[in-house]
Amino acid sequence: MAIGEQQLGADHPAVATWLNNLAGLYESQGRDAEAEPLYLRALAISEQQLGADHPLVATTLNNLALLYEAQGRYAEAEPLYRRALSIGEQQLGADHPDVATWLNNLAGLYESQGRYAEAEPLYLRALAIGEQQLGADHPLVATYLNNLAELYRVQGRYAEAEPLYLRALAISEQQLGADHPAVATRLNNLANLYKSQGRYAEAEPLYRRALAISVEKLGDDHPNTQAVWQNFRGFLQAVMEAGQTAQLSDHPVTQDLLRQIQMGDGNA
Repeated sequence: MAIGEQQLGADHPAVATWLNNLAGLYESQGRDAEAEPLYLRALAISEQQLGADHPLVATTLNNLALLYEAQGRYAEAEPLYRRALSIGEQQLGADHPDVATWLNNLAGLYESQGRYAEAEPLYLRALAIGEQQLGADHPLVATYLNNLAELYRVQGRYAEAEPLYLRALAISEQQLGADHPAVATRLNNLANLYKSQGRYAEAEPLYRRALAISVEKLGDDHPNTQAVWQNFRGFLQAVMEAGQTAQLSDHPVTQDLLRQIQMGDGNA
């Protein structure tokens, strides 16, 4: 990037793209304090050189909003998401796939705040755009289905959530492969739904499969793997508290973890 700044100038639009990408890398590494000033500089360059309504400005606004949302800075994230969405609709068209992404992200922010009635129509619109523009079996459509299902689950709308989870899982398996990390996420989320309904015998093999995929593809220490472990532990704890351990299988992974929990060593 330093060479690019030297050759093209510090305010060249290409520099904004590089800054944006480097900020994304830092964010993925948890280096938020380093990512934020890069996003802000990329945004300033893009606005100055390309205009306030350029699609690249919208992309940078969205990325900065994602950073703020991850930090719980919801009040700062919302106007950025809304501005990105407005630019996208104006410059790319109301049915552009990027617009679907920004609708999905704004909906996620609303869901994080418990603003479910505001989130639902955005998720539905993102899903409709994705199906129309990308195809009914596109991996992004699976993401939108999953997110809408999650919204329904947290509201206790289980009957509406289940077919969406199942369709998201089927798409991910078909398009990405049965052992893709995204499939593990879908399995984990469907298992959470079944746990919420007390359908423990159906939830258990989904958690185990999600865990096996995550360990194999991501490693034991990856945050996603750790999240599945925690969900599986929480599931087994709930089954014990409900007095429903008879619903569990004799699978060694399940029984070993169950014994650990019973011995008060669930974090082993």
